[in-house]
Amino acid sequence: MRLSDCHNIDDFRRLAKARLPWPVFDYIDGAADDELTKARNTEAYNRADLVPDVLAGVETIDLSCSILGRRSALPLVLSPTALQRVFHWQGERAVARAAEKFGVWCGISSLATVSIEEIGALISTPKMFQLYVHKDKGLNASMIERCKAAKFDAIALTVDTIVGGKRERCLRSGFSSPPKFTASSALSYAVKPRWALDYLFRERFALPNLDTHVREGTAESVSIQKYFSEMLDQSMDWKMVEQIRADWGGTFALKGVMSVADARRAADMGIDAIMISNHGGRQLDGSRAPFDQLPEIVEAVGGRIEVICDGGVRRGTHVLKSLCAGATAASGGRLYLYALAAAGQDGVERALTILKEEIERGMKLMGVKSVAELTPDRLRWR
Repeated sequence: MRLSDCHNIDDFRRLAKARLPWPVFDYIDGAADDELTKARNTEAYNRADLVPDVLAGVETIDLSCSILGRRSALPLVLSPTALQRVFHWQGERAVARAAEKFGVWCGISSLATVSIEEIGALISTPKMFQLYVHKDKGLNASMIERCKAAKFDAIALTVDTIVGGKRERCLRSGFSSPPKFTASSALSYAVKPRWALDYLFRERFALPNLDTHVREGTAESVSIQKYFSEMLDQSMDWKMVEQIRADWGGTFALKGVMSVADARRAADMGIDAIMISNHGGRQLDGSRAPFDQLPEIVEAVGGRIEVICDGGVRRGTHVLKSLCAGATAASGGRLYLYALAAAGQDGVERALTILKEEIERGMKLMGVKSVAELTPDRLRWR
């Protein structure tokens, strides 16, 4: 299978599986417990139908929209994800460059493998930083100040990861940061020599946004579940959110909001946006899908706050359904991570090309000339 054989996101998944050692692939692909929520996130889009108009004169249409105060060429955000240089040696650099080429938002994680400063200097298009609140207050302050200096456009505070979800595929494989070559996984690495050579002989693995304060994850190998459970601050509350927002002083979002009550409280506080998300099903298995929760939350906040529907997106029509249900935009991680793992920047660009074409084709077939016309009357729930 080659990159040219990839015509949808599931194709990129298959190519990534063929090219990655199984512990690395399972880290991307896996989720918590029985992985019910991960599957539900995508399946939820099947419970709503698009209602097209015809004879609308759609030779020229506009796919752009405003997200977090910046213009985006597509109603799509490349959601921040961790450890990207483990999946492909180009890592966050490839994703950022592809995002700039397509004029869309991208983000990097606190656990990124490329520094805040490098990404800030690399692209001029909108970028967000996903902040995990650590017990080390100095580390939190350092990351916020570095984002200011690097002129990041927004911080997305992750609020659904105070402990790590039980990702059983990773427990079985022993996947850690940095990856360990264990007896059980050695054969998998050995039969994927291209990945192994890139990992061993290219740039040394690091977590440059963290390693000024902690050894875990870079100098000291640790499982992701253990890292989240031991290093992150489980006392985080709404008062702490207010303080972090004040310390940052810029565009601010909460990532991981799922309940109507939490969404309404965020709107009451004047927070700029919420990302409805269950962390790709990697935390609380049995959680509701973001798309299913979207209409209630949109109604509750009444337009006072931007609402981004995060997770499960595999098709351009999923983006269109999210907008019809009231979202400002849709976002996701696996939708580009599979492509990154499959072929680096070329893979991400091909995935974005496919999604862009699907969004454009879908809008024309629905008879809409701009994303503003993707309104609730264009959607019917089963």
